[in-house]
Amino acid sequence: MRLILEAALSLLSVIGLLSIGWLCFGHLLTPAGNGRAVTVLPGRGDGEKLEHAVTGLLWLRGSGLLEGRIFIVDCGLTAEGKATAEALCRREPAVWMCGSEELPGYIEP
Repeated sequence: MRLILEAALSLLSVIGLLSIGWLCFGHLLTPAGNGRAVTVLPGRGDGEKLEHAVTGLLWLRGSGLLEGRIFIVDCGLTAEGKATAEALCRREPAVWMCGSEELPGYIEP
C-alpha cells in the first residue's frame, strides 16, 4: 500500500512540475510590450486551411498567449473561400476580413 501511495505522490509531483514549466515557457512566448499583435492569414483558393488556422490562433488567445486582431486577407479566395472566411468572421468577433490593399489602414502604428 505504501508503494502505491509513494508512486501516486511521485506522479502528482512530476505533473505539477511539468505544469509549472509549461506556464513559465508560455510566458516566455508571450509577445513583449503590451502583448498585442496583429496576425495576418493569407486566404487563397477555397480557404480549406483557414478554419484550422483560425481555431489554433483562437486557442492561443484563449490561453492568454496572444492578444490582438486576426485578419484574413483575401489573396485570391474563390466564392467558397470567401463564404468560409465570412462565416469565421461572423462566428468570432476577433476575426476580421479585408482585401490586401485595405490591410495597411487597419493596422495601427
